[in-house]
Amino acid sequence: MATPLAERIRPQNLDDVVGQQHLIGKNQPLRNILESGELPNLIFYGPSGTGKTTIAQIAAKLTNRKIVKLNGTSASIADVRQIVASLDTIDAQNGVLLYLDEIQYFNKKQQQILLQYIEDGRITLIASTTENPYFYIYPAVLSRSIVFEFKPVEIQEIKKAVLRAFTILSEEQNTVFDIESGVIEQIAHSAGGDVRTAINTVEAAVLSAPVPKAGEHKKISLDLAVGVGRQTVIRYDQGGDEHYDLLSAFQKSMRGSDPNAALHYLARILEAGDLPSASRRLMVCACEDVGLAYPQIIPIVKAAVDIAFQVGMPEARIPLADAVILVCNAPKSNSAYLAINAAFGDIRAGKTGAIPRRLQNMHYDGADNKNKGQFYEYPHDYENHWLPQQYLPDEIRDAVYYRFGDNKNEQAAKEYWDRIKKKR
Repeated sequence: MATPLAERIRPQNLDDVVGQQHLIGKNQPLRNILESGELPNLIFYGPSGTGKTTIAQIAAKLTNRKIVKLNGTSASIADVRQIVASLDTIDAQNGVLLYLDEIQYFNKKQQQILLQYIEDGRITLIASTTENPYFYIYPAVLSRSIVFEFKPVEIQEIKKAVLRAFTILSEEQNTVFDIESGVIEQIAHSAGGDVRTAINTVEAAVLSAPVPKAGEHKKISLDLAVGVGRQTVIRYDQGGDEHYDLLSAFQKSMRGSDPNAALHYLARILEAGDLPSASRRLMVCACEDVGLAYPQIIPIVKAAVDIAFQVGMPEARIPLADAVILVCNAPKSNSAYLAINAAFGDIRAGKTGAIPRRLQNMHYDGADNKNKGQFYEYPHDYENHWLPQQYLPDEIRDAVYYRFGDNKNEQAAKEYWDRIKKKR
């Protein structure tokens, strides 16, 4: 079976690695560690295709250790014990570097057993994960490791890998490629920060290009690159960091009244097929961030969401875009959000008290009650349908949760009630 191009051209030293210069650039922390010759336990956290495996292999080479690779989705503790048993062999005399990919799939018990071996130094661990390690990795393993975050590789860096891939394939096939303008950029952009995806696209483009006639070069057209390349990669693992980061960016852009950014994130969410999450955040934002500054927006946004679910994708993008732009352009107020949070705060702090008698459901007064009657006064019997009357329990009778926002709608309400209440 032929080795994939991404594996054949995997960098053998740090200078050939694209991206992650905040970690492996000159005088950066991870580079300094690897070049010191002393290798602590490391955890690499970040998206796939960003160099975690490559740097682990270079780490083994720089520290003269045998590297053994396991994947958390299929490995077991028996595999780890087998690695420990190999420590007496000649090829492991400088120690074993265990590269455990997707460590988040190791359960707590498995990670605890693994801890025994890394604690006494029989195994040096480099673990990689696409999930937040502080949520998925056993704290004792974390405390004995240094965590480095890998980021999606920048477009300019991916272009270097794409050019290198074309160069190596040209040499392997002894063929000159006629690469149409825009091909390199298209492949780099469509990879979504994943170098492996970009290299696989190069390989697919070369394999699927028409066989040239004698004396001609193999043509790699832009249409071909678009055709064989995957649609732009949307990093969106529901339940993972990318999922919540994208939804957070979507809502914060609407709250910040930036329709261009909000539409960008909406498109990414819908492209990933998550219509429910986009709709939920949109409705929450209408209530939380526009709220009483323009209360009519709440049923409008709900109607847009209902239409989106009724028509489905791709047409659902249209009513949702209408609603997103409306939310972005609307005046903002979080007064109701702050008010209900303040009320919850008192409840959770135990500040409740008995419901005032006048507000209780009418029921029979016992013979021992000397002050019989409910004493509730019906506001509609009074001018302007209002009278001063205590509604909160005695313990918190003076609590203030809601404060009028500074928008036109709430200030109009404030002016009305100030005028009414000053009459009393």
